[in-house]
Amino acid sequence: MPDFRTLSDTVLVAPQIALSDLAEAAKLGVKTVVSNRPNGEDPGQPSAEEVAEAARTVGLDFVHAPVIGFPDEAAIEAVGDILAKGDPVLMFCRSGTRSAVTWALAMRQAGADADGLRAAGAHAGYDLSRLPL
Repeated sequence: MPDFRTLSDTVLVAPQIALSDLAEAAKLGVKTVVSNRPNGEDPGQPSAEEVAEAARTVGLDFVHAPVIGFPDEAAIEAVGDILAKGDPVLMFCRSGTRSAVTWALAMRQAGADADGLRAAGAHAGYDLSRLPL
């Protein structure tokens, strides 16, 4: 059973997904999968290429916006561009934290309320209280 957590009406976040979780994401209406994991971060994790191929197989778009440590401007911009489309998105990384942080920073740049972003993160199980929003 996938550990998909809700950040907003259109954004789910998760710790590392299995390739088999992508079919469930598609059933939930997800249109795009965003990987915030760099390739080779952990032994045995599927590569971005493997996730992309599995995503396409079930009709999902895929974006690789890797984050090492704190999200850089490129990752924030890539996520912001995807979120601006308004389509349902599943974001993941090792624990989901980098994805939640990248989501919050992209949403804040788009004008979202900082306290609301922190509350949404907390509701999904991610502490964004120290994030400079």
